[in-house]
Amino acid sequence: MSTAYPQRDAAAGEAAAKRPAWMATVQREVAQGHPDYFRAFAPPPGPHRRSAVLMLFGPGAQGEEVVLTERSPYLRAHPGQVSFPGGTVDPQDASPTAAALREAHEEVGIEPDSVDVVLTLPELFLSPSGNVVTPVLAWWARPGTVRVVDPAEVVRAEAVPLSTLLDPQHRFTVTHPMGYRGPGFDANGMFVWGFTAMLLSTLLDLAGIAPPWDATRERSLPDRLASPGMRR
Repeated sequence: MSTAYPQRDAAAGEAAAKRPAWMATVQREVAQGHPDYFRAFAPPPGPHRRSAVLMLFGPGAQGEEVVLTERSPYLRAHPGQVSFPGGTVDPQDASPTAAALREAHEEVGIEPDSVDVVLTLPELFLSPSGNVVTPVLAWWARPGTVRVVDPAEVVRAEAVPLSTLLDPQHRFTVTHPMGYRGPGFDANGMFVWGFTAMLLSTLLDLAGIAPPWDATRERSLPDRLASPGMRR
């Protein structure tokens, strides 16, 4: 499996040309070192568990869409939470990008060769789990059907319109009595919070396409989505 998935032929080059303009803006901002979010959560020295997620956007009936999944409520880690396709970087994976593509194929049936990888974003350290995550931004050059392949890991998979995430009425601040505050999205009835919401919010800001929204609008974190230490 190729680690970079470069534009290998004319068809791939044509797909790259069809990327939305905001993706080039994200590339430029990252190259210039502007994303404070990534610097704030840079991994500390030392060995860490590593994983990768695929932030996959593509054309849809309602404009651009992004693939989101809802994790099984029976998983030990982050049960029931909304996430991007992805998972652990295994020893056989040539790179975090390869791991993200493999996991997306295993979880929701996305064919790696249909994906145009745009940018590997800086690594992020999740202190609660001690995990280092590599986000991979990609364009679904030849979109197919998003489906649940492994119900033991994913119970729902959807291509959510980008317009839904950009709508200020679908954005809010997630709160919890223990002091947690962070961005949140209502994505087709899915409660998006935590790492996924922070990454989405950062990406939309970097892209320069996020309209102003009312951060004083608050929603409490549902108990079913809280980590064990946060549950009442």
